Amino acid sequence: MQITRASDYAVRVMIHLAGLPPGAQVRQSDLSEATEVSGHFLSKVLQQLVRSRFIRSRRGSGGGFALAVPASTVSLLDVVEAMEGPVRLNQCMEEGPSCDRKSWCPAHSAWAEAQAAVVSVLGAKSLASLAADASSGMYRRHENPVWISGVAQTPKKFGRGESGRV
Repeated sequence: MQITRASDYAVRVMIHLAGLPPGAQVRQSDLSEATEVSGHFLSKVLQQLVRSRFIRSRRGSGGGFALAVPASTVSLLDVVEAMEGPVRLNQCMEEGPSCDRKSWCPAHSAWAEAQAAVVSVLGAKSLASLAADASSGMYRRHENPVWISGVAQTPKKFGRGESGRV
């Protein structure tokens, strides 16, 4: 399972908006720059977020996009599900008779446990807490990340007396 690019971009937009003062509006071009999302793709993401009633848009000069709900009431799970629908790790996790093997399949309980964990983690992260993390400097852009097993890692800088050897 992989979160789509649209969901990733929607999360970026929502965290950015959540970090602004209440009621602040941002032009699409500024959102594009702040979130590093191309204007064309961003337009589609913003339309979906407006349809989901998480953000509002206002046309004209002085217009832009703003959160329509308090950031503390929206979770990462809410944003992902607004873009993709309910999280389902496997077809058998659908309600009703989605799989004839559901009642006796030994993997079904593992799928259910994994899905519950994903839903729990994403549901526990509010936009307000993620925006607070972003503004605290806890996470900052690094110019030259090192990729290890598909995850960017920042090279460590060693002070006096530390060789950096493992």
